[in-house]
Amino acid sequence: MRALITGITGQIGSYMAEYLLSKDYEVFGLNRRSSTINTDRIEHILDQITLIPGDLGDSKSLISAVEQSMPDIIFNYAAQSFVKVSWGQSEYTMDVNLLGVVRLLEAIRLVKPDARFYQSSSSECFGKVAEIPQTERTPFHPRSPYGVSKVAAYWAVVNYRESYDMFLCNGLLYNTESPRRGEEFVTKKIARGVARIAFGLDKHITLGNLDAKRDWGHAKDSVRAMYLMLQQDKPDDYVISTGATRSIREFLTVAFKVIGINDWSKYVEQDEKFMRPAEVDLLLGDASKARNILGWTPEISFEEMVREMVEHELKKLGLEH
Repeated sequence: MRALITGITGQIGSYMAEYLLSKDYEVFGLNRRSSTINTDRIEHILDQITLIPGDLGDSKSLISAVEQSMPDIIFNYAAQSFVKVSWGQSEYTMDVNLLGVVRLLEAIRLVKPDARFYQSSSSECFGKVAEIPQTERTPFHPRSPYGVSKVAAYWAVVNYRESYDMFLCNGLLYNTESPRRGEEFVTKKIARGVARIAFGLDKHITLGNLDAKRDWGHAKDSVRAMYLMLQQDKPDDYVISTGATRSIREFLTVAFKVIGINDWSKYVEQDEKFMRPAEVDLLLGDASKARNILGWTPEISFEEMVREMVEHELKKLGLEH
């Protein structure tokens, strides 16, 4: 069996590559050209995968990637994935997150229409939520250019599925974390900041809204759900979440306890420049459909995940210093 992963150098893409290799897939990854080496997350498996140059902004390269890999399954993780950046780069965000998906769907339709496809959608589609918790039937109300792009891509996938009878799935993922999380995300910022405070390198962490609540899960749990979606008899869309919501304050509490600090208030400052123009205050998913149909449940707890992230940063700093 052969698999193609876009965004293979990212957090989820790297975990999916590992997961598929463990199941004896031949793994291909779409790799966007960069002037600097960006394969840190997959360095340990580079000799087991095949990287194909390509970009969601270029249709020809996507057609070529599908022709070279001729995949049985495809996972699309390539995106402009940072909500804050989408406010300043809304046009670019739309091009990659929406038109990039359409270009990829067209490449699959033309070259390998029987391939099974997973689109990484987002809980940000729900935005200003109509109900709590959110299910696959909850109306979308995005609150950022990123959210808008993900809503449009979601419906593009549904449209291609219904129009061309292709096996295409959307995964409405909630916040997915791990030690491989991107540097700009708040969870990584906290984990790194706590480690730097432990080593005496910093005195505080500067954050935005501490009361925002999210449904945080581990990337390893998420990739299992994504894989299971493509093993079903019929394609469908699923909410993937833990069903528990935690605030930034709760994340801070668990993170600081790793280094023996119970009162973190004097180590954290707030700055309005880190606030969103339109905040999404509470996202909480109901993954009942995934549990009932896919047989999926998360296995890694919130506390285990936070501890793993902080300990990873402590180990990294320990080696550097």
